[in-house]
Amino acid sequence: MTAARHWFVRLRDTDATEADRAAFARWLAEDPAHPIAWQRTQRLWARLDDLTPLLRRRLPDVAEDMRVEVLPPRRSTARTRRAWMQGVAAAALVLAGGGYAVMTPGLLADYRTHTAERRTVALPDGSSVELGSNTALSLAFDAQTRRLVLHAGEAFFQVTADAGRPFTVEAGQGVTRALGTAFNIKRQADVVIVSVIEHAVAVALEGQPAVTVGQGQQVRYEGQRVDAIRRAVPADVQAWRQDRLIFREAPLRDVVADLERYRSGRIVITDARVGRIPVSGVFHTRQTDAALATIADTLPVRVTRATDLLVLIRPQ
Repeated sequence: MTAARHWFVRLRDTDATEADRAAFARWLAEDPAHPIAWQRTQRLWARLDDLTPLLRRRLPDVAEDMRVEVLPPRRSTARTRRAWMQGVAAAALVLAGGGYAVMTPGLLADYRTHTAERRTVALPDGSSVELGSNTALSLAFDAQTRRLVLHAGEAFFQVTADAGRPFTVEAGQGVTRALGTAFNIKRQADVVIVSVIEHAVAVALEGQPAVTVGQGQQVRYEGQRVDAIRRAVPADVQAWRQDRLIFREAPLRDVVADLERYRSGRIVITDARVGRIPVSGVFHTRQTDAALATIADTLPVRVTRATDLLVLIRPQ
C-alpha cells in the first residue's frame, strides 16, 4: 500500500515524466498484488469526495476544512514537494479509509462524551463510571447480569458488590469481570488496556482461560493476543481524571493516539520509525497544541499543521 501511495503522489506531480510513467508500468507488472493496491489507493482517494456531502450534513465545520487546499512550501524542489505530498496523501488516505471511524463506534451507545469532555454516570445498581474524552458506552442490566460494552475511549469503573449479578465490561475481543471495586479500561481501536486500582478483575478472551489482574497491575490485549501482566502506576492510570496524561518511555504512536482523543481532527505520523520514538512527559489534555509543540521541540521530528483538522508528524 505504501508503494501504491508513492506512485499515486508521483504521477500526480506536475513534474512527472514519461520515464516515471514507464517505471510505474513496470511496477504494476512486477506483482499481481500491485494492481490491486493501486486500485484500492484510487478508491480510497475517491472516497474523500464521497465523504464530503455526509460530513457537510453532520459536521459542516469538518466538511469545510476538508476542502482546504494544502500546498507545499513555496521554495521547494521536486523532491521536497513530493515528500510533502506523500505526507498529505498518507493523511488523506487515512481519513478516507476510516480515519473518521471515531464517529462510528458506539454511534447508538447509551452514553457518549465529546472531545475533552469528562462525564460521571450513576448506574442502576449503584455503581458509577467516569467516561473520558470521545468515549462511548452501552449497558444492559437485568435480573441476572450487569453487562456493559466500551465501544471506544476510556472509562473508570467503581463497582458496587452484588453477589447474584456479575459485573462485566466488553471491550474489543475481551471481557473484564469485576472481582473488586475499582478499575480502568482504555480502548484505542483493537488495543485494550485494563488497569486495576482496587482488588482484582478477571480478563478473558474467547477460547482462552481468564487471567486475574490484581491491584496495582494491568494487562494489555489486542485481538486474540494477551500480553503479560505488568505493574501499573495508579496515579498515571487515573491522571486523565485530572485532565493530565502521563507517559513513561511510551512510543510516540501511543502518545499521539491519546492526544488525538482530546482534539478535533487527526494527527498522522508519516513514518513508522518516528512512531517508535520513546516519550516521557506530562501533558494537559486541554492543551494538546502545547503538547505537540513540546514534542516538536524535544524530539527529532517535524510537526506540521496542514489544516486545523490535520497535523502531520514526520522525521526532521
